[in-house]
Amino acid sequence: MVQDERYMQRCLDLAILGAGTVSPNPMVGAVILHDGCIIGEGYTSPYGGPHAEVNAIQDAYQKLGEAEAQIRFRTSTMYVSLEPCSHFGKTPPCADKLVELQFERVVIGCLDPFAKVNGQGVKKLQDAGMDTTVGVLTDACTFMNRRFFTRIQQQRPYVILKWAQTDDGFFSPEDAAQQWISNNASKQLVHKWRGEEDAILIGTSTALIDNPGLTTRLWNGKNPKRILIDKSLKVPADAAIFDEEADTIVFNANQTDWQKNKKLIALEHFDLYLPQQMLYQLYLMDVQSLIVEGGAKTLQSFIDAGIWDEARVFVSRQRWGRGKPAPLLKKSAANVQKVGNDDLNIYLNGRNT
Repeated sequence: MVQDERYMQRCLDLAILGAGTVSPNPMVGAVILHDGCIIGEGYTSPYGGPHAEVNAIQDAYQKLGEAEAQIRFRTSTMYVSLEPCSHFGKTPPCADKLVELQFERVVIGCLDPFAKVNGQGVKKLQDAGMDTTVGVLTDACTFMNRRFFTRIQQQRPYVILKWAQTDDGFFSPEDAAQQWISNNASKQLVHKWRGEEDAILIGTSTALIDNPGLTTRLWNGKNPKRILIDKSLKVPADAAIFDEEADTIVFNANQTDWQKNKKLIALEHFDLYLPQQMLYQLYLMDVQSLIVEGGAKTLQSFIDAGIWDEARVFVSRQRWGRGKPAPLLKKSAANVQKVGNDDLNIYLNGRNT
């Protein structure tokens, strides 16, 4: 079991390399072990490309040659952090490939909750007589794909709340002027996060006051889809959020339209269950994860609705004495990290009190 956990951890280390590119697929890593040596490893390619198991097999082919690799597979263990798929999607079923190549053993981190897989991949392996172990580092494997699991099981994106506040609990000045709270390292980290998630959301006031582009300009990563809450369509057409750097979706009360990279979606009964309405629409568009970077009112609306999964809160050393209070989370942080002289508090909804 210690060996299984060691190589499953390697699968997880590989899986995270797919962050920001595989959605709406899960992040998966795979390792092929033969006589105590890794002969192939891989992780899921960008969406539409080969899955982790196939990339690990191809890696072994490149190292050993196809004929020699296939001989060794028959006495090898395939480690994979998520159950091999059993259905035809963008790619053929990975479970069929493992059966075809006659791996001696397959070790799986956790089952895939997707209805077309959920246990069916394991069944294919077992029906072929393969030694199959399920449930190694299960919690870590599930947490790795918490975005994917949330979309499949709750029919909504995984929601990450993000904000910065002063040491004495203020979010912004009383006059609503823009004033930076976090340090430069924290700003760069936020841009890294943007590249790892599918979409980022702000409200009307943030768009008008800060005029953010919501891109990854401080990091080398893809720009997320930009989501704007703008009930009365007050944000001007020349605002930075409407530039051509990324697609922008505008939830409003009046108009549904598609203009180049700008999509307007009118919500019926706009003020009724707004977070729930927006998240369901995003789910239908295959948005798997969402960072909420809006103002205090927008952030608090998700907190009050209980529809959030993770909160990342920067606390600076600044003390203002007055200002608009930060959103209120009635939880203790699951983890606190130092980012320069800022404290980064991580909260996990449902996992801590």
